[in-house]
Amino acid sequence: MKLSENYLLLGSLGWNFDVETWQWLLIITSSLILFFLSPLAKTTDQFFKAVNQKKAPNTLVLTGSLIISWIFAKSITNAANLGLAFGVVGGVAYAGYYLSFAVAGIIIYQLRTKGNYKSIHQFLIAKFGKKAMAVFSILIAFRLFNEVWSNTMVIGSYFGEMGSTNYYWAIIIFTLLTLSYAVKGGLSSSIFTDVIQMVLFSVLLIIILGTIFTTEDFSSTEIITSGTWSFELGLNLFFAALLQSFSYPFHDPVLTDRGFISSPKITRKSFLWASILGAICIVLFSLIGVYAQTKGMQGQAAVEVGKAFGVVVLLVINFIMITSAASTLDSTFSSFSKLIAVDLNIKKTVSFGRLTMITVAVLGTIPVFLNAEILAATTISGTMVIGLTPIFIFWNSKVPKISFYLSVICGLVFGLFLILDCFPKQFIFTDGKYASLLWVNIWGILSCIILYFIPKWIKK
Repeated sequence: MKLSENYLLLGSLGWNFDVETWQWLLIITSSLILFFLSPLAKTTDQFFKAVNQKKAPNTLVLTGSLIISWIFAKSITNAANLGLAFGVVGGVAYAGYYLSFAVAGIIIYQLRTKGNYKSIHQFLIAKFGKKAMAVFSILIAFRLFNEVWSNTMVIGSYFGEMGSTNYYWAIIIFTLLTLSYAVKGGLSSSIFTDVIQMVLFSVLLIIILGTIFTTEDFSSTEIITSGTWSFELGLNLFFAALLQSFSYPFHDPVLTDRGFISSPKITRKSFLWASILGAICIVLFSLIGVYAQTKGMQGQAAVEVGKAFGVVVLLVINFIMITSAASTLDSTFSSFSKLIAVDLNIKKTVSFGRLTMITVAVLGTIPVFLNAEILAATTISGTMVIGLTPIFIFWNSKVPKISFYLSVICGLVFGLFLILDCFPKQFIFTDGKYASLLWVNIWGILSCIILYFIPKWIKK
């Protein structure tokens, strides 16, 4: 993925800059523009709820914010690589995760209209108590902590080999620049810049796809025949993604925070549109990997295609990565700030909110300097939170408080089975990559649901 060695010159334009110089210019210029354009939050409503002039985000703004905050650098890298590995089936499989928006939108709508809850935390306290809310908060704090280093590491890898000086400097500078405008406006800044970043992402994606489709030997026929619709070649991941979509969104405050800032109807509509449009964006980006597959390329799909088309397309792809990583990072800062200051009710002030942003930026960057084993140990995977499935899907069912803990612990156990690769092979009924992921989730979710309702059945 390293591009620092590719000193391609923009001779045709008369600019004698190498790729790395242009990447620095893109990061610094785009971040400074976003800083100066971002609104300055002066009230807690502006900083934590993105309410400006007593107006909450409308459908278009909220939809765009949801999509771009989830199309992060790591996800579009994965989409392109899955397109390379499995053809269009890989892109469709990864797009399965975007069912999460539809699930979250419908459940949050019900929580707000039928349950009259103002936040996920309020719901958990009312139904399962403060201790359950604390356990949940630890899970999502880990999630936000992971988001910082997992996205900045992708950016760092575009400037140098992992562990190199350029790699570390890119991560530090990118984090500081993104932090600067996030601190300025909180969630208001995050959503405002999301709209700009979504427009940029769309334009850049159109440029890349336009370039690919202008080649003589790449058309819809190559796309349709690029993959095989079998469990071994992509469908394991597709069905695992659909299953995880019933729990995955609820441990991501970047997504759920946006479910409580506009009216319930606008929120539901925005989440449903985001589910469809987000999935389309992922499938379209995976076509870069499909193109790479047809050309017999290997390695990181997006990078290899960029190299093949020359420096301009390479920089466009890099800018997409920068844009998507920045949108996720500023959303992560604002969500962590709201978690600590508002949801945990520690100190609901703008100044404290800004302090928490700086804190998570520092803590989330430290793992970058550690080894891969430590990073893996601090990651909360999608499988580890499948215990949230019955808690939110059956939110209106009356169950004892112990049900929460039984389900969450069960999910964590199955997540460990997957990480340690110790799930019994006789319970895996398909072959190929992601077979373990699929069947650990199937058995895990069934177990979580049964354990969730057992206390209720015993009481009867």
